[in-house]
Amino acid sequence: MNRTYLETLFALSGKTALVTGGSAGLGRGMAEALIGAGARAAIVGRSKRVFDAAEEIGAIPLQADLADRKQAQALVGQAVEALGGLDILVNNAGVQIRHPAEVFPLEDWDRVLGVNLDAVWILAQAAGRHMLVQGYGKIINVASALSFVGGITIPAYAASKGGVAQLTKALSNEWAGRGVNVNAIAPGYMNTEMCAALVGNPEREPMILARVPAGRWGLPDDLKGVVLFLASAAADYVHGVIIPVDGGFLGR
Repeated sequence: MNRTYLETLFALSGKTALVTGGSAGLGRGMAEALIGAGARAAIVGRSKRVFDAAEEIGAIPLQADLADRKQAQALVGQAVEALGGLDILVNNAGVQIRHPAEVFPLEDWDRVLGVNLDAVWILAQAAGRHMLVQGYGKIINVASALSFVGGITIPAYAASKGGVAQLTKALSNEWAGRGVNVNAIAPGYMNTEMCAALVGNPEREPMILARVPAGRWGLPDDLKGVVLFLASAAADYVHGVIIPVDGGFLGR
């Protein structure tokens, strides 16, 4: 197998991509990977930070709060207009709110589910409609190790990510035979803003790292290879899977 074949298999030249939550952390890392492989990408962020991030990595910025269903519903159309099409959707945006389950406020539950699950559905449905017409597309949802385990003080997050895993399978069942791949990545414990309450925590951090065979927190760079795989021709016969990127956490 020669280098040219491998480069062609994973090349994204001429493809267009939309990455939500792309202004920082895992989303930015995945957007960088897609752009590096030749894709033209738009990244979505809630704050004005998205404009600086887009300039830094060579993407098109789109500002939206995905907790607002109207903004979420408009986003795919905006991306198609800005990019001239849409071949790849990375549903990465997410929020995390921690409370003990017995006092978890309903408004926080609604926000977490709204961003982490409802917006994933809204964007996947809109992108799917577009991709089904063109007969091609890659939808990559970001699930979590919490799609498989329950966590502590994060019932809304665990519920939302369990839903993302099942939604991925459900959409794949309907669209795999029509040219659209729907898969998910399940990050483990990553050193990003999402885990800021855990990184360096004298009680939780040792417990977490003791469960991770790799012995370290994950980094945005750790998702670059798997997102390129799922977005490229290399994964054309891969449908409905949730791929853990967790340093071995789920196998422990």
